[in-house]
Amino acid sequence: MNTILVFLFIAPLALSAGAEKDPSSFDPALSPETRSRFAMLDDVRILANGLLELGHGLKDFVHKTKGQMNDIFEKLYIFDRSFYELSLQTSEIKEEEEQLRQTTARLQINNEEIKNLSQEMNSKIEDLIQNKIQLQEKVWGLEDKVTKLAITQPSMEETKEISSLKAFVEQQDNDIKQLLKVVEDQHIELDRQHNQILELEDKLNHIELQEHAENSLVEELTEPEDTPVPVRNATAVTYRSDGTAPDCSALYNSGTRSSGVYTIKPSGSEAFDVYCEMKFGSSWTVIQKRVDGSLDFNQTWDAYTNGFGDLNEEFWLGLNKTYSITKQGDYILRIELQDWKDNKRYIEYAFSLGGPETDYTLQLSRMFGSIPNALPEQTELRFSTADHEANTTNDFNCPENYLGGWWHSECEETNLNGKYVTPRSRGRLDRRKGLYWKPKKGRYYLLKSTKIMIHPTDLKSFDFTQPNVI
Repeated sequence: MNTILVFLFIAPLALSAGAEKDPSSFDPALSPETRSRFAMLDDVRILANGLLELGHGLKDFVHKTKGQMNDIFEKLYIFDRSFYELSLQTSEIKEEEEQLRQTTARLQINNEEIKNLSQEMNSKIEDLIQNKIQLQEKVWGLEDKVTKLAITQPSMEETKEISSLKAFVEQQDNDIKQLLKVVEDQHIELDRQHNQILELEDKLNHIELQEHAENSLVEELTEPEDTPVPVRNATAVTYRSDGTAPDCSALYNSGTRSSGVYTIKPSGSEAFDVYCEMKFGSSWTVIQKRVDGSLDFNQTWDAYTNGFGDLNEEFWLGLNKTYSITKQGDYILRIELQDWKDNKRYIEYAFSLGGPETDYTLQLSRMFGSIPNALPEQTELRFSTADHEANTTNDFNCPENYLGGWWHSECEETNLNGKYVTPRSRGRLDRRKGLYWKPKKGRYYLLKSTKIMIHPTDLKSFDFTQPNVI
């Protein structure tokens, strides 16, 4: 290529030099053939200049093409490296999944062995009970003999027989008690094994979900911008009281027994509507409810302060209304959770809620429940939203990055007002923005529905029969 360019550059110069050396080119008396020849040389010179410009253009095109190819190679290198790292992560996930499957299989085998052992022990216990019945009959016969012996002095041989039978009965009673204790321990172990298997199965499902999300890393997912959802008016029948009840429990005490929307008037506050849920022999005031993701919870500070949503569907009652209720006395906070396998769990706290001057600071103390705690205890938690950030220990804006207002503490991963996520959502899952319950030393609970309720701590009238949980 360089040789052709040099030739094209030199050719016009050579022709020009030849023309200058030939004095006859300026002679007007030259013949027409000679003039025609010189005209052809001019055409060649013009053609050479055109080829030279074409060569320069080709040279620039080659340089640009090389630059574009270098960019493509660099992007291919980055893609190959990302694909290699993704392959390593996938392999690690598969190895962990295989280990969990093996552990689950071993636990299932142990569970079967324990069940078989329990059945054998139950059979032995039944035999022992039969023996005990027979011995009891013998004891009754001995009691008759003793009654008779009370009149007549027993012989030495009969006395030994009585002592021997008494010792045998006592030994049988002790054996039966020991076997019952072993059976009880085995039942406890079976329950523990069953719960452990359920935990492992949940973890396996979560790993499979995470693996599916990792494999879709190559696809770019553009999430639509969140748009504020206006507060909707309740369309169902609204049950009205006379406006004097301070909360739902007072309505229950006055004879109300149906769950629904009622009007209450806490002390020192205006009247407003709430949803009262009748359960456990009383009525709870519901302050948050999520069931299907139809309501956007990524709202402003004003919306979280005043409340939003439909009291008969998904809603947030409002911080100001909740504070007006809880400042009347001591209250219990109950959180009910349901995962995507329809397993239901709950947890209850003794709590206190501050006023607007404290950003509605929340303090919790766990009482009891069927799920590990995931919220900090004995800590002042300030409520915050994307447009009203509380003072956390770092510079990370939790509501802006996690979506939804919540009582954040160092941006932990539990947020019951986060984005509603389904297990089959396309794209890479972002746990920080999802509706999760995440204990510090436990697994993620991807939630299908949540409900937060409050009730005064006076529970004397409660029926404490809790719902069956898995």
